[in-house]
Parts: sequence; C-alpha cells; structure tokens
Amino acid sequence: MKIVPDTSVVIDGRITSLIKTGEYKGATIIIPEAVVAELEAQANQGREIGFSGLTELQELFRMSGENVIELRFAGERPSLDQVKLSSGGEIDALIRNVAIDHDARFITSDLVQAEVAKAKGLDVTYLRPQIGDFSPLSIDQYLDEETIAITLKERAPPVAKIGKLRETRLVTLRDAPMTEYELKGMAQELLERAKRDPDGFIELEKRGITVVQIGSLRISIARRPFSDGMEITVVRPLVDLSLDDYDMAPEIKQRILGNRRGVLIAGPPGAGKTTLAQSLATFLADNNFVVKTMEAPRDLQVPDHITQYTALEGSMANTAEALLLVRPDYVVFDEIRKSEDFSVYADMRLAGMGMVGVVHAMEVHDCLRRFCDRVDYSILPQIINTVIYVVQGAITKIYDLELAIKAPEGMPGDAHIRPVIVVREHARREPEIEIFRYEGETLVMPLARKKNAGGPPAAPAEPPVVAAAAAEPEENVTWKVAEKEVQREIGRYTTGPVEVRIISDNKAVVYIEDKDVPAAIGKGGKNVSAIVNKLGIGIDIRPRSELEAQKPVEEEMQLAGGIRIRLDKKQLTIISPENRGKIVDVFAGKEYLFTATVNEEGDILLAKNSTIAQEMIKRYNEGETIRLRPV
Repeated sequence: MKIVPDTSVVIDGRITSLIKTGEYKGATIIIPEAVVAELEAQANQGREIGFSGLTELQELFRMSGENVIELRFAGERPSLDQVKLSSGGEIDALIRNVAIDHDARFITSDLVQAEVAKAKGLDVTYLRPQIGDFSPLSIDQYLDEETIAITLKERAPPVAKIGKLRETRLVTLRDAPMTEYELKGMAQELLERAKRDPDGFIELEKRGITVVQIGSLRISIARRPFSDGMEITVVRPLVDLSLDDYDMAPEIKQRILGNRRGVLIAGPPGAGKTTLAQSLATFLADNNFVVKTMEAPRDLQVPDHITQYTALEGSMANTAEALLLVRPDYVVFDEIRKSEDFSVYADMRLAGMGMVGVVHAMEVHDCLRRFCDRVDYSILPQIINTVIYVVQGAITKIYDLELAIKAPEGMPGDAHIRPVIVVREHARREPEIEIFRYEGETLVMPLARKKNAGGPPAAPAEPPVVAAAAAEPEENVTWKVAEKEVQREIGRYTTGPVEVRIISDNKAVVYIEDKDVPAAIGKGGKNVSAIVNKLGIGIDIRPRSELEAQKPVEEEMQLAGGIRIRLDKKQLTIISPENRGKIVDVFAGKEYLFTATVNEEGDILLAKNSTIAQEMIKRYNEGETIRLRPV
C-alpha cells in the first residue's frame, strides 16, 4: 500500500500513531518534498509546529530503518512564487500531485484539502478531529488539584506554584533538571492534542513562542531565539466562582441588569479579574441575555452557549465589526491592552452594546489614565459607568463615573470652572479621582480622602464660624517619595536648588530660583502640566525670592487666662493648650467675635489679613480683653 500524507497529518502525529497500531504496517510512505519545505520554513520561523513535524519525519525514518515501513521522498520542492501563493493552494496542489503520480492513498486532516482531493478523483482518507477520551498528557504528572501553574525549563528543575489565591508557594517538583529532549517530546504531544481536541486551539504562534489552549490549560511553549532555552509554562484558572460568591454581588447585579452597562474590571495581574469576568458572563447568560466574548487567547471558562471569539485576521476591530452584525446584548472583552482594544471597547459601547472589559492596572486611576490616552476623556461616562476593582480574588471597591461642571479640586484657587469627570467610590459616595483638561493636557488626579470630623455640633448659625486650619500633618513615607519625585522632575528644567513642600496628598508647593521659573513652567504651562499628569499631584511653582520674603517675623503677646497670640507676616495664631480639640467662642471684652475649633496642638490658626483677625487685633490694641469660652 502506498500512502501520501499531507502536512497537517505529519504535524499532528497521527500517521505514526496509525503505523504503531498496525493499520499501515509494511506500507510505503511517500513524503512530498513540498511537505518537507513547509515544515522547514515553519521551523526556520521558530514555529513549534515546524519542529513537531520534523520530529515526526525523524520518527518515520526510524521506523523505516527497523523495516516497519518503507519511506520515500518525491515531488518538486516549491518555488518562491509558489510559496508566495501558498494561501491560494499552490503548495497543497503540489502535495496532491505526488499522490496522483504514484497512485497512492492520500491522507489529510484538512477538510478543504480532502474535498479538493475527492474532486480530483483521489483515494482520500480524511482524519477527523478526535472526539472522546484522550490518553493522559505527560504534563499531567506535574498537576494536581492544588497546582496553579508549572514551569518546565531545560537545565532547571521543574517548579510549581501551589495553593490558593491568597496563599501560594513555589515548590520544586524534582531535583533533576529538565532536558531539552523531554521538553521537545512534551511540546509535540501538546501540539498534537491541541489540533485533535475540539476544546484545543493554537492561540498564538510567532518566532520562538507558541501558545495553545487545551480545555482550561493555557500552555506557552518557548524556545530559542525568543528564550535562552526551551521552556513550557502551564497556567490554569485558580478558582471557579459564581457571581453570588462575591461580597458586592447585589450591587453589581443591579447595575448590569439595569442601564449601567459599561463595566470595567480592573486590578493587578493574578488578582482574579478573569474569574470575575466569566462569573458575570455566566450570570448574564442565565438571565436571558445573549452574551459573546472577545479574547486573545480564549481562556474564559464559560458554558457552551456563550460563543468565544478571538481576533479576526489578527484584529479585534474586525471581530467588533462581526459582533455588531451578530448584535449580542453583552460582550465580555478580556485583556484590553493595545490601543486598538481601548478604541474598540469605546466604539462598541457607544453603539449601545453592553460591555464588560478587563484591564490590568495597579490602581483605578492607572486604568482610567490608559483610557484617557486613547479616547477623549469627555466620553468616559458614556462608555464606562462602573469600575470594579479586584484584589486577591475579592471585590474591594466599586466606582461610579459622572460628569460635572466645576473647578477641579487640588488645583490653584484661580482654577476656572470646566467639565470635570468625578469618580466616586460607590459605598461612601465621596469623590476619589477627578479627570479634566488643563493647559491642553488631560489630567487624572487622585484626591485626598476627606476625614469625617467628630465632636459636638457647630455653634448656632447666626454668628460667623471659622474652621481652624488643620495642624500640619506628620511627615510620612508617601509624602517623602512624592517630594523626591517632584524634586527630580522639576530639577530637569532648573540649574539651582529645588525646595519642595508637600502640603496635602494632592498638592505641592515648589520654590526655585527666580531665573528658573519660566523654564520649569514652560510655554503655556506645558512643562508643569506634563509633570502634574505624570505624578498625579498638583504643583504650584513659586520663585525663591518669595520664600525669603515669607520668613516669619514673629511677635507674641500674653493675654489673660494663659492665652497667647502669635503674629507673623501672614498668620495670626491663638494659643490655648488647655482647650485643645475643643470648639470655643472667642470674645473681645463682652462682645462675641467668632467660633472656632482648637486643633490638637492647642492652636487656632487665622489668616492675618482676614476680617476676623484684623478685628481681634484692633480690639486688643484698644485694650479689650480677649478670652475663650468652650461651647
């Protein structure tokens, strides 16, 4: 019996399997030179299927040496023009011609090739994808129910990450290092399974790297020149949860079943974003929504009635065009990374489609900044209604986006009113991030959290109430880091010293030499705006001469009842340690002046040029007694 296998059969390894079962024992196997050329080209491009096919040919040669089969090579090697036209079937035609010339049975697992061969009158055996039970894979010996991932690298012992999401450990599986021969055998086996298994896909294939998905396993096969040695990495889902397993499930259900259908899931790598996304997809499908997914690679573990799409012809934009014709109710877009992905998400959301996107980001403002770099910030509330932040498998916060016309927080007092996107934490309803345009730049500004002040209620509404300035916060690590970052960035534009004073979590005052001020600010504020956008902190640049002028010239006066008043160039301080933390009424003689809160240092801080401070100084100079009375 004469047999001519095509490239697909050689790659998936089934020709040797059939020989070993005895079906083609003693047959003459004729390998077309076009098959050898295809495998050689794929191996030269670093593709794993090329190496797998060449390994299969070597196995056939070994069998011929043992007289199990007769092995021959025949046909023409394809020309350069035929290689260029391979997508049109030129090389497939050369392979079929070998079967015609030798009157041999033609074996293929390519459906189109089989149908064309039948039309040509050939004796064709079409090997359908295998359905049913498969024999265990070699990598199964390294996997158990607690294994999250394994790494098999030549010249190194195999290691596994074992445990649960919040408690994982790295374990060495054996002392002996892996060999290249072992890894090559495993790689070929994995590729064969990916081609035969209906739940298997070759998701990515580039020079030196092949990524396959087999069931729930995502497997990466790397080799030189991409890596410094052959490596197989296997990752599988950590847990399988339903939406009801999450703490904030009721809030999320209310949103996605209602009109807030622009959802982003953000969090660091390995935080459980994909697990939550597949829980949302399953919940929506169970509630009579038509749900599709966009993934590259396809690793969401969802029911069969949810169709999983990948990049069409390498582009998610093409996939989006197809989905707009399919018209699903919801699309789950896993792994939004490229600029095209952000634009696709925005376009599909603006078209009225419900979207659930997954974005890698260490913080929520990082996620929003990535969107602002690619789409106009003014449309964010239309495309993103809800941001779900996930850490270590748990939903920690839910954020809402809304558009407001206001002056941005944390900017200089003369900041103009403008459109501002306010990002609020769902539970507390307090703004945590603001997004706005400043000097032509889009700023994503985290805001300092406001602490709720405790204590007794304020004084009656009739008299004016002055909230005393908070005591200067203690120096903390975050402020130290921010100070150094601001100092380094401003220092790029200056020649003299840079003095940075952090006055809040989102505001810094910088003093530099007078001659350096124009360069630091830049034309139209370009330089300082770029720094503000990069660091996420408001910066007020001032000349050093102003700092020198601000050096306090203090004057302190002793009043009755142990009260002191300290005056400097800009500030009036009432010092009363025995009233620290209390709300007090301030009197001049018998006349009420104002109500204020004494801070924890025992001070009431007033601007010296304020009306109340000037009135108190006037009364003191006229000889009236200044006194405090706790409320």
